[in-house]
Amino acid sequence: MEGHNHFNPKEVSILVKSLQQKKEALIRVLQKFDSLMVAFSGGVDSTFLLSVACEVLGDRAVAITSSSIVHSRKEYRDSLAIAEKLGAQHIVIDTDELKLPGFRNNHPDRCYVCKQNLFQILKNKAAELGIQAICHGANIDDLNDIRPGFAAAQEHGIHAPLIDAGLTKEDIRQLSKERGLSTWNKPAMACLATRIPFGIPIHEDMIRMIESAEQILHSEGFSGSRVRHHGTIARIEIQKNEFQKMIDPERLKRIVPEIRKLGFIHVALDLEGYIQGKMNR
Repeated sequence: MEGHNHFNPKEVSILVKSLQQKKEALIRVLQKFDSLMVAFSGGVDSTFLLSVACEVLGDRAVAITSSSIVHSRKEYRDSLAIAEKLGAQHIVIDTDELKLPGFRNNHPDRCYVCKQNLFQILKNKAAELGIQAICHGANIDDLNDIRPGFAAAQEHGIHAPLIDAGLTKEDIRQLSKERGLSTWNKPAMACLATRIPFGIPIHEDMIRMIESAEQILHSEGFSGSRVRHHGTIARIEIQKNEFQKMIDPERLKRIVPEIRKLGFIHVALDLEGYIQGKMNR
């Protein structure tokens, strides 16, 4: 009988074994540290990394999070709740990116400038607390994208245990689900400044407009959406399979006026849909 619902038990066994091997590799990587500071955003990768680090190192693993304006207040509150649930010691810092001309001017190296600032602050804090090493949640898939901040991490000697263990984003989601982490299916996150085209200076009011507009979409069920700031135009990116939901007349009556109240004159839907890294064009 023809069909596509059959599976090869041997193939499944190999897949599980491979994932288990990666998990064991991560544990071995973490066991090498006497103490570890985890750059923690509350996203899929850093939550999984912190969860395993706490399991391996106990109170010798410390989470550190920035309360920066370029990260939404909801994500910040979520990070506090997640760290508490994991029982992790949690430090909060203010990285104040808008004070940095290289960030505020929004040149293509903005991310690099941001991460240079972040990792220097983390290094200072780790030295103050006597913590041996710092790590972040970069995974294997990140190596295939334009990530200027990754260069900054390497320059500062920031470890990437998930990469060392060979873990992909899908691996991390699967292992997170097995661990019962609420973030296992969380949409990808990104700094709010990524919604502003390069070359346009970044101001606090722009960041707040973007954050509020995305919260409006989130409340309507578009959790992985982006609102790109093009002056008077809010360009909305959502998944293509959500287009029909977006153009529902009653929903539009709610969304468009609310986004316009924030200061946008025009509200546009990007017909290409959401594509990660699109602003790098």
